Amino acid sequence: MLLRSLAVWLGLLVVALLNGAMRVLWLTPAIGDRAAHVASAIILSLVVFAVTWVAIRWLHPHTANEALLIGDEWVLLTIAFEFLAGYYLFGNSWDALLKQYNVAEGETWELVLVTMLIAPLAAAYGHRATRHLKG
Repeated sequence: MLLRSLAVWLGLLVVALLNGAMRVLWLTPAIGDRAAHVASAIILSLVVFAVTWVAIRWLHPHTANEALLIGDEWVLLTIAFEFLAGYYLFGNSWDALLKQYNVAEGETWELVLVTMLIAPLAAAYGHRATRHLKG
């Protein structure tokens, strides 16, 4: 199950990178930086949920805890990628990377992370894909 969820996360990573490119190339020039970030977070959250909805039977969590474990895996991999690739590959400072997590300044990235966390459980319940749906 965790290897399958890793495969789905890799697909979500590609989608997230394309979403970021779309934000920079089209959304920001059209609606401004702040609105583009909000729109981008909402779009990516919707895509994450849609992909999860389609993939949940293939992921096949047996319990609610397993569905949450998938979400945990996705969030941890995303944060690790964000910081490691952001710093070592893209040359962002640690301060710039941490700034994305400042809700007090209106950052919306957390919406995507929360969606990644709960989408597998919500999709499993929606599809009744788990056997017992209990811990």
